[in-house]
Amino acid sequence: MSLIVHRIGPACNVQDQGRVGYLDQGLSRSGAADLTALHEGAALLGQNPGLAALEMAGTGGEFEATKPLGIGLTGAPMQASIDGAPVVWNASHHMEAGQRLVIGAATRGTFGYLHVSGGIASQAFLGSRAAHLTAKVGQTLRVGDKLPVGSGPGVTGMKLGHDDRFSGGVLRVVASFQTPLFDQPTLDRFAQTEFRRGSRANRMGMQLDSAGEGFAAKGQLNILSEVITPGDIQMTGTGNPFILLPECQTTGGYPRIATVLPCDLPRAAQTPAGGSIRFQFVSLEEATILQAAYHAGLAKLPAQIEPLVRDPHDIPDLLSYQLISGMISATD
Repeated sequence: MSLIVHRIGPACNVQDQGRVGYLDQGLSRSGAADLTALHEGAALLGQNPGLAALEMAGTGGEFEATKPLGIGLTGAPMQASIDGAPVVWNASHHMEAGQRLVIGAATRGTFGYLHVSGGIASQAFLGSRAAHLTAKVGQTLRVGDKLPVGSGPGVTGMKLGHDDRFSGGVLRVVASFQTPLFDQPTLDRFAQTEFRRGSRANRMGMQLDSAGEGFAAKGQLNILSEVITPGDIQMTGTGNPFILLPECQTTGGYPRIATVLPCDLPRAAQTPAGGSIRFQFVSLEEATILQAAYHAGLAKLPAQIEPLVRDPHDIPDLLSYQLISGMISATD
């Protein structure tokens, strides 16, 4: 069983929760830019959030099912239809063999996700199916590719409520290794500044722009390269901050003014070009509580799904359904 790719956007690849334990060998985690979306898709289809899905940056493509399967659509809302009939985002749907799913451009956010019942069963590497394009692990999809699909019935006809992580907002941060190199007036100005996501952004990181002068640390040219992780905010020589994302390098010498909490990285990654971002410093104790609450929220997602009620206008074969059994009197 597979999905045949008939049309595809320029930045679509297979992602799961990534691979850990290889930083010392120069390989960062990779994995989905929006891990929340993986858990949402798993909840909608009634399966494990560790299964792989298709990550689509900006726009999707056209896919044909070779056998009946369930699909889930999460992450940045995108225009979608099955055989020309519009389908709801943040929901699960059934596809028959030969039907075509068309996913268009994102209407909000950056990364959309296509999940399939049983997960995408591409070849695993070091315990993960996640593409890591900068390390040349995996590749972007091309027309004619066949995505292998795992076994599993998949729950369909379900939906989840939307949240507000697709337009920027406040990102909670903790102090990083080089935070003390920035004087207090600079740190205060950093927390009070409204940033905009710049045009320089990919799965490695995203540049932020702001009005006024940049942000510099004392002795930043003498900093040795150290291990870095997704969420670190590096300050470049121009004073522009970069938020590092799943495919970031494993070491770096730019000073890090702060680190975004993992629970807020989906919001960071989903911020569209030009979207507004502010930073809020929290203590390590507060960060631990916030992170625990995030994981508890993910665990509750399966209990939050509800039936997807179809609009009769979207059912082309409505008259074939036996909607009423027996006779009904409008007067009795």
